[in-house]
Amino acid sequence: MCKANRGEGLGSIDREQDVLRAASMYYLQDMKMEAIAKHLHTSRSTVSRLVKRARETGLVEITLRPSGSRAPGLAQRIEDRFGVDVWVVPVPESATEVERLDQVARTAARLLDTWVESDTIVGIAWGTTLVAIARHLTRKPTRGSAIVQLNGAANVRTSGVHYAGDLVTAFADAFEAHPHHFPVPAFFDYAETKRAMWRERSIQRVLDVQHRADIALFSVGALSGGLPSHVYSAGYLEPEDIAVLDEEGVVGDVCTVFLREDGTYSDIALNERATGPSPADLMTVPRRVCAVAGDNKVVPLRAALAAGTITSLVIDEATALRLLRD
Repeated sequence: MCKANRGEGLGSIDREQDVLRAASMYYLQDMKMEAIAKHLHTSRSTVSRLVKRARETGLVEITLRPSGSRAPGLAQRIEDRFGVDVWVVPVPESATEVERLDQVARTAARLLDTWVESDTIVGIAWGTTLVAIARHLTRKPTRGSAIVQLNGAANVRTSGVHYAGDLVTAFADAFEAHPHHFPVPAFFDYAETKRAMWRERSIQRVLDVQHRADIALFSVGALSGGLPSHVYSAGYLEPEDIAVLDEEGVVGDVCTVFLREDGTYSDIALNERATGPSPADLMTVPRRVCAVAGDNKVVPLRAALAAGTITSLVIDEATALRLLRD
């Protein structure tokens, strides 16, 4: 039971129980805040803060489903066709691609919060979608957990350390996890340089953490259209690289490893210089979460599904419809 002097007492050791009691009465029993405050012997303002905290921490999730949403049926159809777990995020038909991405990112962040526990290792591949997800993370302290960067970020124009480092740090801070940065370029100039670096103990240490990941979180990159994928818009590839990828039938990438529409990748020359995990590497991770929004992501998403890189898909309703239609 809350005590009368609790007022600002959200820092007490009983705080989470207070949050649970207040949220249960407000959302499940439909009690007014004044009645909850009287029952808990506290103030209405404290009850309001407790209820707000229940939403912020993910204890309570509120879902708005627009009239006529086909999300539940879409999820089942995608699961049946591709054999993955699916969360389809309802969005209004008028939603922009930025708004669709934001809703997918919000849902992915909440799901991640339910999956990450103490001693969990999460591998993340930097990109526009992951940055959006990071903005919606809520604090969930864990013990012995780790966040590991899956692909290098440096290129000839920038070190990439600030961009990727801030992203890894944001995820690590949310779960009070240990960050593991990957201080290599996104693409080596020479395949033999990559092979030599992969023998270095400092690199092997990060690779070992990657190989022990429980969850991999990533999106798919598209060569063109819609919201640009960071690997194609931030100077990671030269124009001649893009031309070669086009000639080889590449439609996108997962973790900066390029894929054709049928999911093949092993004979694509640029992949020998890429620092991200291959689909074969990813398949050793038990839960592989792909968050996708945008019409231009449909073809690379199909390639990622064909390559077996995904076990859990978070996708907006409009993109899901395109995936099933095309």
